[in-house]
Amino acid sequence: MNGAEINRLAPDDRAVHDWYRFILSYPPHLVREYLQRFQVDGSQRVLDPFCGTGTTLVECKKQGIPSVGIEANPMAHFACQVKVDWTPDPDALMQHAEKLAEATLRTLEDEGVSDEILPLFQVPQANGIGALRALPEEAAQLLLANSISPRPLHKTLALLEHMARHRDVRYESHERLALAKVLVASISNLEFGPEVGVGPIKPDAAVVAPWLDTVRAMAGDLQLQDHGVVVPAVAHHADARALSEVLQLASIDVVITSPPYPNEKDYTRTTRLESVLLGFVTDKAQLRRLKHGLLRSNTRGVYRDDDDDGWVAEHPEIQRIAAAIEARRIELGKTSGFERMYARVTKLYFGGMVRHLADLRSILRPGARLAYVVGDQASYLRVMIRTGQILADLAASLGYEVVGIDLFRTRAATATREQLREEVVVLKWRCAP
Repeated sequence: MNGAEINRLAPDDRAVHDWYRFILSYPPHLVREYLQRFQVDGSQRVLDPFCGTGTTLVECKKQGIPSVGIEANPMAHFACQVKVDWTPDPDALMQHAEKLAEATLRTLEDEGVSDEILPLFQVPQANGIGALRALPEEAAQLLLANSISPRPLHKTLALLEHMARHRDVRYESHERLALAKVLVASISNLEFGPEVGVGPIKPDAAVVAPWLDTVRAMAGDLQLQDHGVVVPAVAHHADARALSEVLQLASIDVVITSPPYPNEKDYTRTTRLESVLLGFVTDKAQLRRLKHGLLRSNTRGVYRDDDDDGWVAEHPEIQRIAAAIEARRIELGKTSGFERMYARVTKLYFGGMVRHLADLRSILRPGARLAYVVGDQASYLRVMIRTGQILADLAASLGYEVVGIDLFRTRAATATREQLREEVVVLKWRCAP
């Protein structure tokens, strides 16, 4: 079966296996555009070194193109793995999920807890139904305050208990990802704007019913697949600055990716609730280890021993931008610890990208084509960072050919309303370094 036939089984409006996705991820149509532009077919292999929850890998799989992803965030890596796993039998998945739902509802009923959303005046207090389930204190401290209310948390933990008790390795990953999706979408109090935050507090929320609906949607998507078609798609939990540790030399023909932008968005906060509840992050030490493996793109992920900035110590434009940010900070009298790090994180970010691009060279085959989706930023005291132009310059210094910088779209800066460009930096790799 070829890519066109796979697409007929998985039309765009269904967004197959796209149940869980960062709100800032780039759109699938952009991946398709560059797959077509680079004339990629099933004989080639595509890499997304910042694969997030798997947009690139899913689109490649739909086109019958082998792919591989790298992702340092364990929750995003898990989501990507599941989204490209089309092996579960959809009917069997639903049967198992329905049994889990029934068992969880029986437990909640025995405890006097309803999974229906009750009017506020009907919601019992905790002492009316016995002690509510709760997270261990160290794990709870990792969450944004009030990100999930006690009753929905109680019901979520009950469902997780039954998932563990009646675990089936064939279906557990899909069932857990379905829970991650509804946690963010309807169970929690979280809301997403420029950054994740807490919205209106819901005293209660249904858990089992929306989770089962999400599993049903997954099964419906799986029903569309020809399970005899095998298109390799693998996601590695690893650091994009050390690709040679997990990928074979000269094994990649195409790179399509959207790395983090240099700004104050802490991407670990975007998935913090589901990361904690599903056990990917359980304490502060584990969270610190997670952040150590990420490209430094915000001040909350910077550590004293970071040294990626050394890779760009001689780059005049990056040094100029960092100096301008620091001068603006002093001019405005900004003295917080985070603001003092704005200049440094800018250098760390681009230094990390140099590390990535330098290590990537040995993984690429001669003639490899690359597309990096990046955006201008003015988050650091309104000093403009033309990310695409700088990235192209850094790539050229490492031996890449800069084919061009394509305008993807524009957006208005939050503070100044100045138009910021989102661009695709198109590169070509000609030979080994």
